[in-house]
Amino acid sequence: MGEILVGTASWTDKTLLESGWYPPGVTTPEERLRHYAGEFPLVEVDSTYYAPPAEATVRLWAERTPPGFVFDVKAFSLLTRHPTRPGALPKDLRPGGAGKNLYARDLDPRIVEQVWERFRAALLPLLEAGKLGAVLFQFPRWFPIGRANKHYILECRRRCEPLRISVEFRNHTWMSEENRAETLDFLRSYGLPYVCVDMPQGYPDSVPPVVAATSDLEVVRFHGHSDRWTSHDIHERFGYHYSPEELRRWAPRLRDLGAEATTTHVLMNNCYRDYAQTNARQLAAVLAGLPDCEVRPRPARP
Repeated sequence: MGEILVGTASWTDKTLLESGWYPPGVTTPEERLRHYAGEFPLVEVDSTYYAPPAEATVRLWAERTPPGFVFDVKAFSLLTRHPTRPGALPKDLRPGGAGKNLYARDLDPRIVEQVWERFRAALLPLLEAGKLGAVLFQFPRWFPIGRANKHYILECRRRCEPLRISVEFRNHTWMSEENRAETLDFLRSYGLPYVCVDMPQGYPDSVPPVVAATSDLEVVRFHGHSDRWTSHDIHERFGYHYSPEELRRWAPRLRDLGAEATTTHVLMNNCYRDYAQTNARQLAAVLAGLPDCEVRPRPARP
């Protein structure tokens, strides 16, 4: 039976700060991270999707959290074939005259190579501290199953070494009934963790909630079931509060997944106010009450 870690995506969301979840007096970035790390053993860093982190910042994350605390880190948008603001690139790598958004294909390959290298190098302090779980590669809805895209996933794996990556799809072809076994076999053959998702169904980017182990590390992300999934407002998209019954229905599936892996990361990504933090605590309690289920407890505060 492997160990299950439960946490949330982000500890700095604006609406979370406004919700009152942090105690009075916990107001600085350092205080917030230390407080969060005393409540949960795991967090996902989403800010790295919007801009590559500075190595000094990453080193502070490692220093401000207790031993055993784990960070999953979302890959920079340029690396997952999403549109990227030119201003998100390091100043010395920004192309002149760029439009509103750009893709890796729009850039000189030498610039793209530098983005990869700097992103990887910036995360090394977490790896050295034993606090890096996986770099999350969430691919867009225009990234269907196919030979070229499989090769790109392997390229991402290679470019990130020695960092580990996990893979989340937003194109249903990867998990369609006819392709599901092929996708899972592909990921297993390279030891790549498949990121299981709970998300709204019936949309172009909907992926069914397939729970399957493809590695010794497994990841599950809960996106909620907002009826505003197509909204451009991120809080409308993810502003969903899971009911206790929904969490209870998921708990046995997570326990069974945990039995097939060494470690399972469960992340609440319903980031609006304290919804994710509340649901994460509820889910951890439900899991802890199941027989044969090992849930990592709250870490000791640093």
